[in-house]
Amino acid sequence: MEILEEIFSKIKEYQRIIIHRHQRPDPDALGSQVGLAEAIRFTFPNKEVYQVGGPVEGLEFLAEMQEIPDDYYQTALVIVTDTANTPRVSDQRYHTGDFLIKIDHHPNDEPYGDIHWVKTSASSSSEMIADLINQTDLNMSENTARLLYAGIVGDTGRFLYPATTSHTLRIAAELLDYGIDAAKLNREIEQISFSVARLSGYLYQHLTVDENGAAYVYLTKEIMTEYGIIDADTSALVPLPGVIDEVLAWGVFVEQPEGYYRVRLRSKGPVINQLAKKHHGGGHPLASGANAHDKKEAQEIYQEIQALCRDFKQSNS
Repeated sequence: MEILEEIFSKIKEYQRIIIHRHQRPDPDALGSQVGLAEAIRFTFPNKEVYQVGGPVEGLEFLAEMQEIPDDYYQTALVIVTDTANTPRVSDQRYHTGDFLIKIDHHPNDEPYGDIHWVKTSASSSSEMIADLINQTDLNMSENTARLLYAGIVGDTGRFLYPATTSHTLRIAAELLDYGIDAAKLNREIEQISFSVARLSGYLYQHLTVDENGAAYVYLTKEIMTEYGIIDADTSALVPLPGVIDEVLAWGVFVEQPEGYYRVRLRSKGPVINQLAKKHHGGGHPLASGANAHDKKEAQEIYQEIQALCRDFKQSNS
C-alpha cells in the first residue's frame, strides 16, 4: 500500500520522532501510540523516539509518557495516532515539528498533517499500526504486540463490537504468537475499583429508558464525590446500559468540575456521530462523545437520542 511506504520512508528519514495521541487516553490511544514507538525503537535502535502527552489516567500498566523540551520538535517527525481532530491532541506542541503524520480510524472530519492515513473500516488505530508493521520493514517486539493487542481489545470491547472483522481476529491471533499474556492483559483492562463497582449499581438504579430504548443517566459532581470517583473512572460505566435488552441507544452525562457535561454516547443501531458533531464532539457511528454546556443542552441531546431511536425502530419495523 503506497501510503504505508510513504509513512515508513519518513520514519527512516528522521533521526528524531515524537508520537502523540488524544487527551484522556483509552487502551487504543496508548496502544497505537506507544506500540508504534516501540516498533520504531526495536527496528532502529539508534533513533530518538519519544511518546508524549498528558496523564494516562489508570493505564500506567500499559505505558508511561516522556517529558521533552520544546526545541526537540524543530527537526522532528511528529506522528499523531487515534485522534480525529486537533483540539483533542494531548500536548499541543505536536504542530511545531518539521513534518506531521496523522494515523487514525475515526471519520476524517479534519484531515490535518502532511500525510494523513485514515481507515474507518479498521477496528482500531492499533490494528492499523499492526498493518503498518506487517506491510513495511518495521519489526514487531513482544512489547509492541502487547500494546497493540491491548488497543484492539479495548476498542472492540473484547471483540464484541461490529467493527471487529476477520482481519481484526487474524491480527489479534498473530499478536498472541509473540508470547504475550493475553489473560493478564484482559484482566488489567477490565479491572475496576470497588468505588466504580458501587457506582455501577447507582447507574442501573437511576437509568431512564423510554419506550423506544433511548436511555440516559446523569452522574453529577455530587454523586461523583459521594462515590469517590473522578471523570477518568467513568469510562468503565459507559458500556453498562448496553447489556439491557430494552436499551437501543444511550447517553452517560458526566458533570465536570467547570459545570458542563461530558457526554458519552453509545448505540446498538441508530447512527449517533452526527448528533455528537452538533454538540462539540464526534466519533464513530455507534460510539461517540460530545459536550453539553448545561443541563438544558444535555436534555436536548437526550431528546435527539429519543428521536433517533424512534426513527430507527420505525424504519426497521
